[in-house]
Amino acid sequence: MSRIRIIGGEWRSRLIDVSLVKGLRPTPDRVRETLFNWLGQDLDGKTCLDLFAGSGVLGFEAASRGAAQVTMIEQDAVAWGALQANAKTLQASCVRIVRGDALKFARSADHGFDVVFLDPPYRAGWIERMGPLLPGLLCEGGVVYVEAEYKIENIDRLTRIKQGTAGQVYYHLFALTP
Repeated sequence: MSRIRIIGGEWRSRLIDVSLVKGLRPTPDRVRETLFNWLGQDLDGKTCLDLFAGSGVLGFEAASRGAAQVTMIEQDAVAWGALQANAKTLQASCVRIVRGDALKFARSADHGFDVVFLDPPYRAGWIERMGPLLPGLLCEGGVVYVEAEYKIENIDRLTRIKQGTAGQVYYHLFALTP
């Protein structure tokens, strides 16, 4: 087990546990700082979906910054257990943790989200499989954050509005194409 620090909001400087699951890569501090500068530091009233939650650090950051609801999807039992424990420790009542398949969840989601975080395992084709479903997960004015091992030029019916790199991490912010 390792730990990672929440960098902003109500739980700023609090550490959360990260399970040692193969392929789990918590989003680095510098990347999260940039992402939440893009989103605006205050997410009051926003609904967020963290697909492939892993460490949950993106969802917990959003909750720490005032998101009304954060739904985290994680299939791995060990990672899911760590998410549950972290939510309990933080008393994160706005966080809902679902153990299940992100693709199945995306296909059956019954409402849109203001922010969708997509940071799937690398080299597994998840971005290509999730791409067609992403526009349907957004409410009006919603955005999708995508982290990958390569630069993404476009995703179905979404326009890239921001991008950056940190080491071998490429991160992007997409919005519905007008």
